[in-house]
Amino acid sequence: MERRALQLAVKKFKVAIAGNPNVGKSTLFNGLTGGRAWVGNWPGVTVEKKVGRIRVDGRYLEIVDLPGIYGLTAYGVDELIARNFIVEENPDVVVNIANAANLERNLYLTVSLIEMGANVVVCLNMVDLATDQGYKVNSEKLSQMLGVPVIPTVAVEGRGIEELKKAVVEAAERREKPAGLVNYGSKVEGEIGRLSEIVEKDLELARKYNSRWVAIKLLEGDSDVEDKIKLSPLSREILDQAAEAREKLKSSLGRDLEGYIVEKRYEFVSQLVEECIGVLVRKPITLTDMVDYVVTHKVFGIPIMLTALYMAFKFAFDVAAPLCDLIDWFFGCLLYDLAATLPGLAGSLLADGIITGVGSILIFVPNLAFIFLFLALLEDVGYMARAAFVVDKIMHKLHLTGKSLLPLILGFGCNLPGIISTRAIEDENDRKTTALACPLISCSARLPVYLVIAGALFSAYVTGVVWSMYILGVIFALIMATLFRKLLFKGPSSGFIMELPPYMRPMLKSIGIKTWERLKRFLFKAGTVIFIGVVAVWLLSITGPGGYLGVEALGEATLLEQSWIGVIGHGLEKIFTPMGWGWQASAALFFGFIAKEIVVGAMAVLFGVSEEGLIGAVSGAFTPLTAYAYMAFVLLYLPCLATLAIIRGELGLKYALFTAVYEFILAYFVAFLIVGIGTLVGLGG
Repeated sequence: MERRALQLAVKKFKVAIAGNPNVGKSTLFNGLTGGRAWVGNWPGVTVEKKVGRIRVDGRYLEIVDLPGIYGLTAYGVDELIARNFIVEENPDVVVNIANAANLERNLYLTVSLIEMGANVVVCLNMVDLATDQGYKVNSEKLSQMLGVPVIPTVAVEGRGIEELKKAVVEAAERREKPAGLVNYGSKVEGEIGRLSEIVEKDLELARKYNSRWVAIKLLEGDSDVEDKIKLSPLSREILDQAAEAREKLKSSLGRDLEGYIVEKRYEFVSQLVEECIGVLVRKPITLTDMVDYVVTHKVFGIPIMLTALYMAFKFAFDVAAPLCDLIDWFFGCLLYDLAATLPGLAGSLLADGIITGVGSILIFVPNLAFIFLFLALLEDVGYMARAAFVVDKIMHKLHLTGKSLLPLILGFGCNLPGIISTRAIEDENDRKTTALACPLISCSARLPVYLVIAGALFSAYVTGVVWSMYILGVIFALIMATLFRKLLFKGPSSGFIMELPPYMRPMLKSIGIKTWERLKRFLFKAGTVIFIGVVAVWLLSITGPGGYLGVEALGEATLLEQSWIGVIGHGLEKIFTPMGWGWQASAALFFGFIAKEIVVGAMAVLFGVSEEGLIGAVSGAFTPLTAYAYMAFVLLYLPCLATLAIIRGELGLKYALFTAVYEFILAYFVAFLIVGIGTLVGLGG
């Protein structure tokens, strides 16, 4: 009882982290939580939500990482999520992380947060970078002018994190209501005051929302706030007063009221910057400027990007090779031989099903780990934003928006977050185009298939062959996106403004956390979806239309062809006759619809070999030409089940079915062309 009473007595505070993109928000979140977080989705949308829990001075803090935003206008889904969380969930503290080296842009969000009544603590991040660029931020003066705590930090090094935690606890305990910062002029302030008084008549409305913020938003014509007001018994009086005030102010000011309010906020932000930032030494050219001149060059930029990606694969394959061999021996020799000693169905399920199927995929974990590591390194130093900038010009020539770049880049890890991230694209045509093209980007799930086939048929050129698959995926994604934009979703592309973050020194902890988060998803998939898939392959291999065939079918070709998997394989083999693929390879594609990694596991089961023998079995089933066509087909054909489910959720059933059909036709056409043209030029069938 005493322990329970003590637990109840411990104070719990909810803390939100808000900030612009590329200000170190994820690094700060990981620094505060130690990388321990629960990951899910925001209610009603498929945008990722991260929550961590820590204890500070006897208080529990639940820390919620909000999407990166520039303002609180609620035009995009990310801004709407962030604003609704702060307004509806009413967190005890909002930690607003701002880039000290680019303070003027960041402080607009700070002012907006304080204006809406949030209990703000400003985390002034990257103060070292500001100093390097010749700036000195007076954090005490800034705190005084904003009326909230301002804590200087260098999140990547962990500097200032403990001070920030203490400031958050103190702010949560104090829970002061901030005053309005921006003076909008006597005319506008008069209308804000009158509207605020009416809002405060509804006690429930006044308790839930900051009345001044509601009044300002109504004057701006914010439709989301208007919808909230409609639930009030005083909605008619409030909305009529707001409409009357807007017309009156528009007439007296002689301009758009929303633009006027935004301009006044920026004037206040400029005043903050002028009074709180001192220039130490103005450096004419920074290291970032010099490096950017080369990596974003209109001639050298793309070759540098392609070289960086090639080196990522080369590094991953060469360094990981000994570890892959070790895992291969562990599953193929040690575990398989032990499991094979078990009698009957149990031994066959364990050896021929689970160990053979799942093990044939897990041997590529080191390759994936090193690729994820290299990509995390490129992200942390700031290069990935430059890669997006370099490709942006090509995107515009193809009538695509630069906002499509992030979803396509995310697709290299997994197509799911790539499609999910299209929610941030405001233009409906651009969003649909990007979501439908994203599954053509080669995700990490396809990599085991490439490695097995390339290792078997192109052993001297594995890196180049695998790299070509990724390039092929990008090319077809851009081609199909261009066709969609011209034929299905006509109209002008939306504009795109990109902010290039400064180059940062990579931190081992940050890279490690990002690598582990991505690898953990793959391992979880291997333990669930892939496990179920290979067990299904095993079951369909020992049963058929005639009933139970026995585990002997796994070792006898004649019996295996009589199984359900044999029936499926021979049926598909007829479809793929022009490509010259055997029934086992054709059947493996059927299970790739569940998850692409299962193609490898299915092959191991169907060829009746352990991980060690898979390379040899594959080399006997393909020629180099048919093998390359098979890899291209795996790259382009049906998205996995989870990806189709996400497309259905985002765009509807019609587009999910369209994606499945167009990708299968495209994959078949490309594979047919590869074999046909290759045969014509004498590369062999």
